[in-house]
Amino acid sequence: MREARAFFLRMIGIGLAGARFGARMHLANYASLPPGSVAIRGVCARTRESADKLAREAGIPFATEDFDELLARADVDAIDICVPPALHHEFAIRAAEAGKHIIMEKPLTGYFGAPGDPEPIGRRVPRARMREGALRNAEAVREAVQRAGVRFCYAENWVYAPPIAKMRKLIAAAKGSVLELRAEENHSGSNSAYSREWKETGGGALLRMGAHSVGACLHLKEWEGKVRRGRGIRPVSVLADTADLVHSEAAELALRAGANQWISSNPVDVENWANLAIRFEDGSRASVIVSDTGLGGLNTRVSAFMTDGVIKANMTGNDAIETYAPDASVFQKEYFTEKLETKAGWNRPSCDEDWFRGFAQEIADFAGAIRDGREPLAGIDLAVGCVKLIYAAYLSAEEGRRVDLD
Repeated sequence: MREARAFFLRMIGIGLAGARFGARMHLANYASLPPGSVAIRGVCARTRESADKLAREAGIPFATEDFDELLARADVDAIDICVPPALHHEFAIRAAEAGKHIIMEKPLTGYFGAPGDPEPIGRRVPRARMREGALRNAEAVREAVQRAGVRFCYAENWVYAPPIAKMRKLIAAAKGSVLELRAEENHSGSNSAYSREWKETGGGALLRMGAHSVGACLHLKEWEGKVRRGRGIRPVSVLADTADLVHSEAAELALRAGANQWISSNPVDVENWANLAIRFEDGSRASVIVSDTGLGGLNTRVSAFMTDGVIKANMTGNDAIETYAPDASVFQKEYFTEKLETKAGWNRPSCDEDWFRGFAQEIADFAGAIRDGREPLAGIDLAVGCVKLIYAAYLSAEEGRRVDLD
């Protein structure tokens, strides 16, 4: 009994792969865990300079630019993968083969090019070939995880956000069926320097942002199915449209008029807008719309239209606190919310953005899953399911037809 208690209370050693935005966000949420839950044992980055910088700032005892050195550490139980998406599947497979549990930022993987591909690949490689490659990468990760018997924790924060957690409870409490889900995310452009090119990110707004909306819809229908009939409700087809709105005739007209300075999105060969219609096996539908061209700060919402009610979840905008300033400089030193263009006028700063959007809860669940030997709420199947559906959507948009998933 004493040995079992020691196992469940042992400290988990984390190795960070990556030293930029995602890694720093995860570090902030590890810090919110109870003392003794986890310890950041080391950090690996593309350059030693970058790794050393984060190690100094966060008090991490080990820094390297060699991923194998991080994997070789006996005091590292899990690798938290916060590197660019093009490296995700390779790093995950190597971590699993080293016997390490995996925490991974979305998306799981994608298609990033192959020898002989004409560039830019987002304009010149057929989506059918991309779909095959992305699914091959995704299944390779799942097979490696299952073969090694390690935990895969998929950092899809929408699944953990308190509004979505409450939505699950409300769906379970009702007797009706979800006929339609509507999920959306929009803002004025990505934080990532890699987001402009397909070969770096595996796609544009549909993959980078749509992973949230699609993931939430897949998760909620899976949840509803298990509650209502003991098994999840699967998606069976998707119809999609994508566009680069920033380089449209409409955007060029605004640019000439001097009215197009706020949107930072400027893709090379990826989309910054996408619209999906997903059909599920029970006949219900989900609508997903994502955009890198939306002003007013980050907007993330999911609505469930049921036979006996409506549930609307808002993960960003809330009126717990409101501000007004005649000039943006009034509150300049205080953080409001992600992607907000100005602090002038009326605004609604987030009191605790990481908590309200589910980042704190996902890290807590991952630590518990690794410690207790259980599956996390968001795991490898959701990660693979998102890649499968999103790349079917890319094919649908290219060919102008509905695409079946099986």
